[in-house]
Amino acid sequence: MSSSGRKFASEYSDFPSALAWPCPYFEPVEQGAGCLRDGVNGAVERLGVVRGRRPEPADLPDVLERGGAHVVVGHLLGIRRAKGQRAGIEYRQAQFRPPPGAAELLLIRHGESQPAYMDAPFPLVDGHGDPELAAEGRDQAERVAGRLSAEHIDALYVNGLRRTVQTAAPLARRLGLTPRVEAGLREVYLGEWEGGLFRKMVAEGHPVAQRMLAEERWDVIPGAEPAAAFAERVREAIERLAAAHPGGRLAVFTHGGIIGQVLALASGSRPFAFIGADNGSISHLVVTGREWVIRRFNDTAHLDSAFTRAAAPLT
Repeated sequence: MSSSGRKFASEYSDFPSALAWPCPYFEPVEQGAGCLRDGVNGAVERLGVVRGRRPEPADLPDVLERGGAHVVVGHLLGIRRAKGQRAGIEYRQAQFRPPPGAAELLLIRHGESQPAYMDAPFPLVDGHGDPELAAEGRDQAERVAGRLSAEHIDALYVNGLRRTVQTAAPLARRLGLTPRVEAGLREVYLGEWEGGLFRKMVAEGHPVAQRMLAEERWDVIPGAEPAAAFAERVREAIERLAAAHPGGRLAVFTHGGIIGQVLALASGSRPFAFIGADNGSISHLVVTGREWVIRRFNDTAHLDSAFTRAAAPLT
């Protein structure tokens, strides 16, 4: 087929309709600059392709090969005008599509966890506070499952802490998937403020908590995870998941600090620019090698129809 024929076939979305030769085609059609103004039948006959009979689909390659693309294009333009459509090639706004081999990560903050009491610290797992979900958090987990159960998801990930495992459980049941563990996506280590003390210090406006927010660094807390080490841990965990699931979509149940760090790495933003994702919210990251694209942050449509106006508590 000639280059004009290939170009026609690739650019006209209604190409299949040309194969059916929907007529009346005896009537003249407007064919644009440089195109024949005659009816399709007469033009095809003058090209010496079809003589004395109705054109058939099998004749189309010869028409295009001999320069008849203008004829068919003009015929299609006439059809479009008859339907009240604009003539010519449409150039619509491009819609985002993940590149081939990209991994899509739905980053879900766990549901609300139990309140902290200073006389009953949270149990620790490898030094990290490990509260269970509160009743509100269990409801949020069900709502997350309702939102995502109709989506195609290839794998679920938790990090071994109970609030992520319990948040993932309703969706895991609906999808029939067994959650996998990625411990690298546990919350930032808060040093001496683990076990629930962090909440108290932030709520009371402790000077170190104020400095943490002003400097956007977790490691001003005594014994907390160094900022550079935390960022590297998170980067490595995301890269592991993406490498393990090229072209896949994952639901990853994690924490507000982790989501904030992931999106800061993806965007090059301030460290705390994305801190404050709501419990049960969904953020969306597309990973292709070293390129990370943010598609969504703090989506809570499944939790509350009201517009979120304030950031959620840090932990």
